[in-house]
Amino acid sequence: MTKALFRHCFAFALAALVAPLSSAADYDLLIHNARIADGTGGKIYSGSVAVKEGRVAVIGEVKGTADVTIDAQGRVLAPGFIDVHTHSEKIARIPEAENFLRMGVTTIITGNCGMSRTDIGAFFNEVEDASPTLHVAALIGHGSVREKAMGGSFLRAPNPEQLDAMRAMVAKAMDDGAVGLSTGLIYVPGTFAKTDEIVALAKVAAGHGGIYASHMRAETVKIFGALEEFVQVAREANIRAQVSHLKLSAPTAWGKSAEVFALLEKARAEGLHITHDQYVYTASSTGLGQLIPDEAREGTRQDFIKRCEDPEEKAKILKGMQESRERLGRTDYSYAVIARYPADPSLNGKTIPEATRIKRGSDSLEDQIELILEIEREGGGTAVYHGMHEDDLAAFLKHPLTMFASDGNPRKLGEDMPHPRSYGNNARVLHRYVQELKLVSLEEAIRKMTSLPAQTFRLEDRGVIRPGAWADLVILDPEKVKDIATYEDPHHHAEGFTDVLVDGVPVIRDGKLTEARPGGPLRMSK
Repeated sequence: MTKALFRHCFAFALAALVAPLSSAADYDLLIHNARIADGTGGKIYSGSVAVKEGRVAVIGEVKGTADVTIDAQGRVLAPGFIDVHTHSEKIARIPEAENFLRMGVTTIITGNCGMSRTDIGAFFNEVEDASPTLHVAALIGHGSVREKAMGGSFLRAPNPEQLDAMRAMVAKAMDDGAVGLSTGLIYVPGTFAKTDEIVALAKVAAGHGGIYASHMRAETVKIFGALEEFVQVAREANIRAQVSHLKLSAPTAWGKSAEVFALLEKARAEGLHITHDQYVYTASSTGLGQLIPDEAREGTRQDFIKRCEDPEEKAKILKGMQESRERLGRTDYSYAVIARYPADPSLNGKTIPEATRIKRGSDSLEDQIELILEIEREGGGTAVYHGMHEDDLAAFLKHPLTMFASDGNPRKLGEDMPHPRSYGNNARVLHRYVQELKLVSLEEAIRKMTSLPAQTFRLEDRGVIRPGAWADLVILDPEKVKDIATYEDPHHHAEGFTDVLVDGVPVIRDGKLTEARPGGPLRMSK
């Protein structure tokens, strides 16, 4: 018996304690009295679902007995949600991943924005040993590969030997089960890569059936140039391509969603397979260093400190920061809220002006800039950036090829001041945009969280409820589903999900987290 199979059997034995066991039962588990949303987008219908050996066995009218029986009480039964954009490289530290489970997520894809473990095989072994509650798939990150191949010198193209080393790392990752290649082209070192470098690596991923997922070079008024490059990579590498967290950031970019879709539809008309994901919040979250020009952050932390101490170099930094503010239509940094600053956690949750008053006794623009530079010198931090308009968010949300992804990670309650999306993204879709605003139907929202991502990332037999599919399932009450986490108070699990099953094993049962850990690595189907 393999370790994975042993863990699955052990987990189911634990979960089965909720009902009497019978060795003569026809099924391992039976869910009856459910309203089934099967993940295809088709109309919800009433019925039962029987599970055997981790897979859906029968749907509809089920005859026979089961070891475990769950009465859905008329609630909706859907496939487990698939979060295609997370940053969960440290899943082994929080293997219960309760924040994901509590919003119906049973599969996460990590390695996004060009940041991943470079040895995917070793990462999957680590995930296997950690026995998480849910499934973990992974992309290989271009930025991480570039850093390993090129060392600390990034402001140039790789030499032939370094490019070959990068190709080899991507090829090995794909052989080890990665679902594709990701880029983060606003982040060092990816920001210094030219398009031909990205195409060369995307071709390797394409040769293994993988996808190209990109946090593009710009999401502001420069987004159209970034989209053109994205399409070029898809075309020249002949690869399926995914725009990561599609958005229009900053007031100068608002209202251009129709133009974005026009460019993407033109590419699709060429025959390119292009999809996108989004988180349903009007604030983003990333490193505070993104407020500083890329060139200033090339190399080591000590290199950055030396540049700040050099009057000429510092003048270049200040000029770059000014140009960025003007491009975004910003006069200061009040739109940025510190989420995590290890050197001084007391600043977590404060806007840059608020933190500046605390640290420097003034919130002048000059002092705000000095604080940002100080934070970077002291090891850096992350922030939540309020920069999008809900009209654009809604336009992207309604498109049939948009998936919903948190851009989050496994969380511990009370740790730091993270973006609420790690706790509430899927619940927010169902509460605000399905129930309240009615921008999309329940069936369509579930399709965008289940079968669409499964098909896009080639996760075989996931994302649908049909005989033979893996029994990743969630029971929810659409009228009670709600995202509780807020920007000011983010550490709250979503509500309204009573039961969550991974490979047929209950990990949330009747609202309570079980001890079962049936998850593990999920490799792309070849």
